[in-house]
Amino acid sequence: MTQQLIYKNTIISYTDEGKGTAVVLLHGFLENQTMWKAFVPEISKKHRAITIDLLGHGETECLGYVHVMEDQADIIHAVLAHLRVRRAVFIGHSMGGYVVLAFAEMYPEYVKGMVLINSTSRADSEERKSNRDRAIIAVKQNYTNFVRMAIANLFNENNRELLAKDIEKVKLQALKTPLQGIIAALEGMKIRKDREVLLHFAPYPILVVLGKKDSVLLYEETIDQIEGTKVALTTFPEGHMSHIENEKELKNVLIDFLKEV
Repeated sequence: MTQQLIYKNTIISYTDEGKGTAVVLLHGFLENQTMWKAFVPEISKKHRAITIDLLGHGETECLGYVHVMEDQADIIHAVLAHLRVRRAVFIGHSMGGYVVLAFAEMYPEYVKGMVLINSTSRADSEERKSNRDRAIIAVKQNYTNFVRMAIANLFNENNRELLAKDIEKVKLQALKTPLQGIIAALEGMKIRKDREVLLHFAPYPILVVLGKKDSVLLYEETIDQIEGTKVALTTFPEGHMSHIENEKELKNVLIDFLKEV
């Protein structure tokens, strides 16, 4: 059941199910905590599954006009402090992964393990920054069109017909994201720090999950960041939405990782 916390006069929405080691699940851009619906029942059998709507997404309100990853990390910290959680395993999809990395840098003592799904530790390239600026213009011009196209592009082309019903559900959730939340997230992602150093020196286990046909994060570029590290890698043959395109396999991978942490 969804619960709420007030942080800096802002409503933060979260869920908290199960007992055991805390597992914090963070959604990506244009998503919300409902993306973990298929995963929480499985994870909460043996763990305490906590999902959080990030700033300007789902039922969590906007905090400002730019939501930097550090702001997002601070709301995670506020929820964990409220729930009296001292250590947890953090799982982040896409933008959620950027937030996990920011949190790990700011609050390292809380981190027991980390999973980055379809995400990267690197800062935006100049080209990606320009793309974010273009996205801000596009969403201001035609909100619905932007959201619908942005979601469709996250899936491997071959899956768009096969997963049409699932994609429509994701679009409907994405359309609940307010314009300010979308712009604030794009601005925040654009200026995020490079945190690749964490993958090289973090003292806890890290797993990176990538899609071979991810149109958002090019596989070869993304895999390059974990060369020479102890980071574990799982690769799926599909696109950016591993939690839908490879749901069953990802569930097994996460459960196995949690057993070892």
